[in-house]
Amino acid sequence: MRILITGAHGMLGRELAVRLDGKHTLWLGDIDELDICNENAVTSTINDFKPDAVINCAAFTNVDACETASSEAFRVNAEGVKNLAIACRASGALLCHISTDYVFGGASERPYTEDDPPHPLSVYGASKLAGETFIRTIAPRHLIVRTSWLFGVYGNNFIETILKLAQTRDEVSVVNDQTGCPTYAADLAAVLDALLTIQAPWGTYHVCNAGSCTWYEFALEVLACAGRTTRVVPITAQEFGRSAPRPRFSVMDTSKVSATTGMTLRHWKAAVTAYFHQREGVRA
Repeated sequence: MRILITGAHGMLGRELAVRLDGKHTLWLGDIDELDICNENAVTSTINDFKPDAVINCAAFTNVDACETASSEAFRVNAEGVKNLAIACRASGALLCHISTDYVFGGASERPYTEDDPPHPLSVYGASKLAGETFIRTIAPRHLIVRTSWLFGVYGNNFIETILKLAQTRDEVSVVNDQTGCPTYAADLAAVLDALLTIQAPWGTYHVCNAGSCTWYEFALEVLACAGRTTRVVPITAQEFGRSAPRPRFSVMDTSKVSATTGMTLRHWKAAVTAYFHQREGVRA
């Protein structure tokens, strides 16, 4: 299979490159090689490479920065995605797009399914939802994969933030009133590989590791795995004071992707342990 990956220098893009290399013919590019906001560049690149599938990992993902740079957020997360959708429809390529749990508002009392109506609270969530809408409207051959709380060895993430804070502080304050699903980038890459390999039915899929936690509980597990004794103090999101609102509950139901691929993702705690093992190898 010929696969074009945008945002290939990012956390998930690099994970996909490692996993898919040797199995498929890859075109890997980040903004220097392909700016998805440049419609002509998108069209010419896809026409030249002639991919069977395009995996879009390119995005403006700084949730708080999106609040003060809304035009840029929509330019990348919506208009850029629209360019990919148009080019994929014209070429016949499948568009596999990475989206987010932040399209949901957090009012649910049960895990969100793919059919639940979105209600984004932030500019980031709204811009990602706009990108989804463009894809559904323009490119019928698509996979929209929503994931959450992503962590991986090839980029900045919550785990590394906590470890850095623990090096210089006796205690760390972490939000304890937002609940979600951590997702290990290596596990997400494995599911994306499976979805493409089995030619999964087009549509939307939720992919995250099993279980759920608050950011506070996530931090406790990280420090336990690292053998650190730094005290973790639970606080509210209001006390933490981020500029972008986040859903208080964004746990996602993954039964659809499990039924489709036959894969059951491991518990997020097991994934954190695996992260530390992979981290040792990458940094060795």
